[in-house]
Amino acid sequence: MKYDYLIVGSGLFGSVFAHEAMKCGKRCLIIDKRSHVGGNVYCENKDGINIHMYGAHIFHTNNRKIWDYIKTFADFNQYVNSPLANYRGELYNLPFNMNTFHQMWGCRTPSEARTIIDGQKRQYGSCVPQNLEEQAISLVGEDIYKKLIKGYTEKQWHKDCTELPAFIIRRLPVRYRYDNNYFNDRYQGIPIGGYNKIIGRLTLGADIEINADFNKNRDFYRNTAIKIVYTGPVDEYFDYTLGELEYRGLRFETQYMEMENYQGVAVMNFTDRKIPYTRVIEHKHFEFGTQPVTYVTYEYPCNYKRGQDAYYPINDGKNQKLYNEYKMLTIKEDNVLFGGRLAEYKYYNMDQVINSALKISENELGRIDGE
Repeated sequence: MKYDYLIVGSGLFGSVFAHEAMKCGKRCLIIDKRSHVGGNVYCENKDGINIHMYGAHIFHTNNRKIWDYIKTFADFNQYVNSPLANYRGELYNLPFNMNTFHQMWGCRTPSEARTIIDGQKRQYGSCVPQNLEEQAISLVGEDIYKKLIKGYTEKQWHKDCTELPAFIIRRLPVRYRYDNNYFNDRYQGIPIGGYNKIIGRLTLGADIEINADFNKNRDFYRNTAIKIVYTGPVDEYFDYTLGELEYRGLRFETQYMEMENYQGVAVMNFTDRKIPYTRVIEHKHFEFGTQPVTYVTYEYPCNYKRGQDAYYPINDGKNQKLYNEYKMLTIKEDNVLFGGRLAEYKYYNMDQVINSALKISENELGRIDGE
């Protein structure tokens, strides 16, 4: 066999594993069924603007080890994620903080805001929330729920909040201070020059094939490497023999605009259910761009069908039970390592993907070196 590892999928998990394997002298072939490498962090540069082709990707982590690791592949700027919510033309800062409460009610002090929220929460008493609506109101009150949570969530999941389980939002960030920094993580930013730079450096030295579908050419690709690292949908790997896992999909529409600044912020959420898209992304603001033109992307949630790109696993009881059954099958695959959000049916942040890839590669490569 020509390669030590065939890596199915060129996103962060596959690229990190390939990098670590090649550091140990292993030969790697990376294949991806898309027409490019990089998975969902792939960017396209137009007019000097790096367009996040699969939605906004802001790197953030509290893990110093992961932060130091990713910075070896690119310099990061000091971008801080401070999105806005647009409800029928009313603008509110996110996450929920004193700026939000002042915009919502005109209150100026934490005690005023707390009094209003606690008063709205009390209507549910000590009852255990039975659905997402009850859970949200029990955490942030009725006004914030109706304007900033209800419509956005129902668009995202294509269900009424009363039909969604409470665990989806077990807790919501509520800050009684003027702080628009969306993430609590210590480290955050955008790679200068885009994520393609990181993927390019991670995969340097590997052979790469794009427009290559492993599951449609399984017999051929199995004979190319001693071992496989699989990052695709786990149910597809097993030909859906136990059933299909459910996801929510996304659709993106990107527009070129001959203006310097369209909305003044990188990410704006649209929380009215009647607006079909969930958010609008103006990419140049991720890197403080001053170009005379701009590009904006409208992000639409949609139903997922087999063969499409899967984005959000629906981790309810039924799907989690099915995934656990598939996981038992993965254990029996002696020469295959499964990793990443699709193979593990888990919504990972980027730092979590990298951390998982490093752990698996350390276990795999360390075991081999120790033999």
